[in-house]
Amino acid sequence: MLPLLQADDPSSVVVWRDGAPIRADVFLAHVHQVRSILPPGACVVNLCEDRYSFLVAFCAIVLAGQANLLPPSRARQAVAEVMAAHPGCHALAETRPCEPPENFISMPALHAVLDENFVVPAIPADQLAVIGYTSGSTGQPQANRKTWGSLHASNEGNMASFAPTLGDTFQVVATVPPQHMYGLEMSVLLPLLGDVGVHAGRPFFAADIARALSEVPAPRVLVTTPVHLRALLAEGVNLPPLAAMVSATAPMPPELAQTAEARFDAPLLEVFGSTETCVFASRRTTTDVLWTLYPDVQLHPQPDGTRIEAPQLAAPVILADLVELPDPRHFRLCGRNTDLLEIAGKRASLADLNRRLLSIPGVEDGVMFQLDQSDAMQVRRIAALVVAPTLSQAELTARLREMLDPAFLPRPLRRVAALPRNETGKLPRQALLAALRNAS
Repeated sequence: MLPLLQADDPSSVVVWRDGAPIRADVFLAHVHQVRSILPPGACVVNLCEDRYSFLVAFCAIVLAGQANLLPPSRARQAVAEVMAAHPGCHALAETRPCEPPENFISMPALHAVLDENFVVPAIPADQLAVIGYTSGSTGQPQANRKTWGSLHASNEGNMASFAPTLGDTFQVVATVPPQHMYGLEMSVLLPLLGDVGVHAGRPFFAADIARALSEVPAPRVLVTTPVHLRALLAEGVNLPPLAAMVSATAPMPPELAQTAEARFDAPLLEVFGSTETCVFASRRTTTDVLWTLYPDVQLHPQPDGTRIEAPQLAAPVILADLVELPDPRHFRLCGRNTDLLEIAGKRASLADLNRRLLSIPGVEDGVMFQLDQSDAMQVRRIAALVVAPTLSQAELTARLREMLDPAFLPRPLRRVAALPRNETGKLPRQALLAALRNAS
């Protein structure tokens, strides 16, 4: 049995909302209130957008012995597909959609009825708590099951990794949603299972991020992504003092990390993981080339990826990432098996192609990816979507021709107003293909 909330004191702060702290005893009262309205079942789709509502619903669902279903997005079709895969499940959110999914439940207006005795519920370690879906960036979203014990284990790894920089107590402001595994680990599990407070909002614009940070006490940690961080730097806003920035979901360009550290006078910690594994390694991007594994994590390179063993995994998992191990505690990331390209007898990696594309002055965002279908020469060509308002297609092609072997020049290359990124900045493959068709 493991605690639902790692708090011995009812006055411990779990969440900061509208500049005010929410105590552990109030939080648990809200959890019991929502638990009382949940119908019987095995799963509930947690669609709450406000982070505090999500936290309350998350714990109420676990306390009811059910699992939080976390679709790859809140899009109607994505939710419908997940609910169809789990017959009899319900969906829960603060506001009723115009076209609500079947078995929809509205979150009640929260009110605290405090118990004189502060008792934190205990949950069986083997109870299924989360079924999280991958983003679909490499294909169709896949379901991944997490027990309450595995979530505790993954959180212990994160806390141990952050402790040398942040200590055991800090406050989090996150630009990422709680429904995705990175957001779940950094803005749900940390405040539930550690001495950490989290801001209830999900700020995106620079002024909103600054305001949210000002509403929590120091030490402050900004949990974000490379895409969100780049947008924040472009605004030139001043932020309250930060203890650290944390980033994931996509590789952090070293020059972006250097700019962020210089601008905000705080270290940038990059964490590495997946929906399948949760986070299992970290590094400071500006000083470390190698990734440091969390305690008791082991990597075993395979011909087509890497086998990982970790405390939060009931069985080893094979990832598509290719690594080199200079020693048992560190690894160098060498790309993904799906990133390695061979065209006309020549080899390249998509990661390197994208790095070169983004290095072109005037390119604000962009991505290169391999098409599914072969051309008349039986070659699967490379395509590109580029956000570059000041550059023509001909200018982009000319610059890429200077950088790339002709075999890897994108055909087609399309200029677009924006890339179809999801809430964590990732690019689902089906959305990329649709954007390419629409831009043709």
